[in-house]
This record gives sequence, C-alpha cells and structure tokens, in this order.
Amino acid sequence: MLTLTRPRSAKSTQRLLDQYRLMVRIRAFEEAAEEQGGTGLIHGMTHSAVGQEAVAVGVCANLSRDDVVTSTHRNHHHALAKGIDVTAAMAELFGRATGVCGGKGGSMHFADLPAGLLGANGVVAASVAIAAGAAQGLLLQGSAAIAVAFFGDGGMNRGQCLEAMNYAAVYRLPLLLVCEDNGWSATTRISTVTAGPGFVARSEALGVPGAAVDGNDVEAVDRATSVAVDQIRNGSGPRFLHCRTYRLRGHTVVDDASYRPRTELESNLRHDPVRRCHRRLRDLGVSDEDITAAWSQEQAAVKGAVELAASAPWPAAAEAFRDIQDAGRFETP
Repeated sequence: MLTLTRPRSAKSTQRLLDQYRLMVRIRAFEEAAEEQGGTGLIHGMTHSAVGQEAVAVGVCANLSRDDVVTSTHRNHHHALAKGIDVTAAMAELFGRATGVCGGKGGSMHFADLPAGLLGANGVVAASVAIAAGAAQGLLLQGSAAIAVAFFGDGGMNRGQCLEAMNYAAVYRLPLLLVCEDNGWSATTRISTVTAGPGFVARSEALGVPGAAVDGNDVEAVDRATSVAVDQIRNGSGPRFLHCRTYRLRGHTVVDDASYRPRTELESNLRHDPVRRCHRRLRDLGVSDEDITAAWSQEQAAVKGAVELAASAPWPAAAEAFRDIQDAGRFETP
C-alpha cells in the first residue's frame, strides 16, 4: 500500500511511483545487459539507454496496448515501457528460443505485435517512416489507435525523417514523433552538425506542431505527451516532442565515450532521471519503505530474468527458415 506523509492526490502519486518502478526496471535491465555482455552470454552490439528512461516511460504511460510504437537501435527502454515482458526481452538478448522474437532479433530488433511494438530498427530514422506508414494504416481502418515513432537527434538530420514528417502533416496522420535528443549522434556532438533555430522550429516548418520538454523529468514528459496524444486522438494530425536527455553511457557498451569531457558527464549525473524521480517521490511524502520496495522488487525481477535466459534453450535449427520471405527456396527436396 502506498504510504504518504504529506497531502496529495494518491492517484497521481501512485502514477509517479509506478513510473519510478518502471524506470528502475529499465535501468536494472540495461545494467544487466552490460554485465552479461562482458561474460560473453550476450553476443553482438547493444546500445544502453541508461539515463534516458524518463522519455520512454513518460510517453508510453499515455498509450494503450492498441497504440503502436517503432523504435531504434537504442530500444530496450521503449520496449519495456510499452509492455514487453522483461524475461522474454532478456532471453532475446541471449539469443534463446524463449526470447520475444525467438532469439532471432537480438538487441537491435525487438518486436512484439501483441504489445504494440512494431519493431526496432538499426537504420537511423527508419522508425519515423515506418510509423508514418502504420499511422496511415490506422487512419484508413478507422482505428482510434495512434502510432508513435521514437528516434534520436541524429535522425532529425536524415531525409526520410523530414519526408515522413511532411507526409504525416499533409495527410493529418495520427502520429506522435518523439525525438530523444541525448546530445550525441554516436560520437559526434549533434550541435556541431545541425543548422537552423532548432528541432521544434524544423517540425513546425513542416506543418507539425511541436513542444520541447525536459526529457529527464518523467512528470514533464508525461504531461507533454498527454496533451499531444489528446490532440492527435481528436483528429488534429501529427505532433512532435523534442525531449532533451543525456545518455550516461557511451554509444555502445564497448564505447568508453572518451570523446566527451568528464565534467560533462559529472554535470549530467545530477539530472539522472531515476534519482530525480526518487527525490521527487520523497518530496511528495512517499515513504522510504515504498520506494525501496519498488527498487528491490524490480532488481530481483531482472536478476530472475537473467537466470531464466541463461538456462533457456537455443532455437531449433529449423527456426532459421521461419519468418522470412521466400522460405520455400531453402526447403530440401
């Protein structure tokens, strides 16, 4: 039971506590992925979202299961926030048959259609074009659902992103565009390769109303998303959110990010969204017992997911020929 020591709406405070719990789950998942990658149990490259949890959680808190989401190479936080099971997600990183994609997608290609995750994609800004297509499909079906595209700051400089934004504006598609701006496009500071007055100005020049939000404040992201989603559901066409955040890791798990000043990282650690939410809950009067319980339970859940993933079976060899086009060409006579 939620324990409050100061007067406030219990419902709104419980919502924030639930969001804290989900951010802790994501943080624990990413840290476990880093650790297991070091042991050799996770193969291939992973892109940690440590420090960016509030964007995924604040946005997805306003989505229904019928709403669809597309994501990027840095996608675990989006997937977990949209409702993918943590055990199936971890098993996917391990390449096991119990993974959300049967072990064939790996870190950069999570997908779960029942949960509304159309898929993650390693091609920069591909998520925007795919989500625009999904939004048009929903519109043609007369569905009340919307599509959401998560993409990074580097994606804002890609042609397909701008083309998709223009297309969405012309056809008034039910599409929410979420730019997760962590300041770095891989190893390049985004401000050094981006011209013009800013991302919101760029979206509005294409006919997509936008808003800037502190992406390390889950409450701020939640509020801004609520407004945008209501407008989209009411038929106002696409909306754009520019969420400023900061990745507290390198571009990949093997990147030590030595190209950025240590003082920059130290400064941004003060804005860590998980710690920030923790402080906010305490300020609102949530007991230390409730906060600690949420942290401990989520840490335990991720630890259990790692253990199950490590012991799960590998996919059968025949599975390599499922879920692909022209599979008949590979059948033995």
